[in-house]
Amino acid sequence: MRTFLDEAQIGIAGKNTAIGDAIGLAVKRLRQRPAQSRVLVLITDGANNGGQIHPLTAARLAAQEGVRIYTIGIGANPDASGTPGLLGLNPSLDLDEASLKEIADITHGAYFRAHDGAELDAIGDALDQLEPVAQQPTQARTAQALYSWPLALALLLSVLLVVAVQWPDNLLQRLLRKPRFLQPHPEWRQRLKRLRLRRRR
Repeated sequence: MRTFLDEAQIGIAGKNTAIGDAIGLAVKRLRQRPAQSRVLVLITDGANNGGQIHPLTAARLAAQEGVRIYTIGIGANPDASGTPGLLGLNPSLDLDEASLKEIADITHGAYFRAHDGAELDAIGDALDQLEPVAQQPTQARTAQALYSWPLALALLLSVLLVVAVQWPDNLLQRLLRKPRFLQPHPEWRQRLKRLRLRRRR
């Protein structure tokens, strides 16, 4: 999960928080999973303010499909002293804990509250204890494309063929021809015949 969070881009899903839509999409994907591993972890620091599906409606749909939702509200308490967030605002001021608790209750999950990174790590350990689902590790092999080599060879042969057709007496063909000094000289043939005749005598 930490890797996914590091790779996540801010604002990629829009400026609004569509909790209901997120649950609906997750349920659609989790339908393909075994019943005992249909688990969704919902992490948010705000309230639902966008999307087409109400979060509680999506939670009821998840319950029908056997999906358990563990909701996690993150962010410091509004009255806690500390460094404020961007523009002096605390992102968790809009946290709708009541809805998160109800979503967890409807789907037979649980609600957790994380005020800092240490508490979030502890919640992750607790979820590992609550949902100890054994799965086969996903093995991935790096694919290396090798089509470029035969493609380059075919391209080179095509160029040579075009050159041979368009310019029959080109420099390349001259170089590939048999050198003159390797061709048998008439005098050498006569000498070879004489040597053979002497051996026969």
